[in-house]
Amino acid sequence: MNRLFGTSSKPTAPKPTLTTAISSLDARLSSIDVKLASLTAELSGYQSKLAKMRDGPGKTALKQKALKVLRQRKQYEAQRDQIQSQVWNMEQAQTMQDNLKNTMVTIDALKTTNKQLKKEYGKVDIDKIERLQDEMADLLDVGNEIQESLARSYEVPEDVDEAELDAELEALGQEVELEREMYGGMEGGAVPSFMQDEVPEFVDEEPKVGGKVKEVAG
Repeated sequence: MNRLFGTSSKPTAPKPTLTTAISSLDARLSSIDVKLASLTAELSGYQSKLAKMRDGPGKTALKQKALKVLRQRKQYEAQRDQIQSQVWNMEQAQTMQDNLKNTMVTIDALKTTNKQLKKEYGKVDIDKIERLQDEMADLLDVGNEIQESLARSYEVPEDVDEAELDAELEALGQEVELEREMYGGMEGGAVPSFMQDEVPEFVDEEPKVGGKVKEVAG
């Protein structure tokens, strides 16, 4: 069938890329560097021999060989400089191409993100959020009022007369003084009954005061 329609069965070769082109030129540069090193070594040998030879036909012939090697080295150096310039230009183009790819990837990511954000924010009702914020503020106010109410202290009313309090305190002092006078003559300085501690029923021994056993009041 291919022969009838004139189509070729050979697979098409892949198109060259900047990466493959740069690799090819780098290989060419490596080859030129090897040749330059060989020519430089050969030229150094000629120079050493020329320095030891006297002027004459032999030295002239050797000098011609050295000049020929020097011209070859100059040509290879020019080729190397030209290839290095080409590699530099292609590397710059490759950098620009990579930057462009990265830029396109970034733009695509931003478009996708923008689309997703619009979709998600479209579900948000601002009015509901505002109402929720108002309800939360009201609840916080109620909570503060409850805390203030629970923390209220029960102090003496401010309208109590200070003079009445002083008079009551003075009367209490007089009652204590009267009790002292009434019980001051008791034997052994006995303590008034209202100031004695009651002894529980489960205590076996009676309290001892001044070395003598006293009956417990009550």
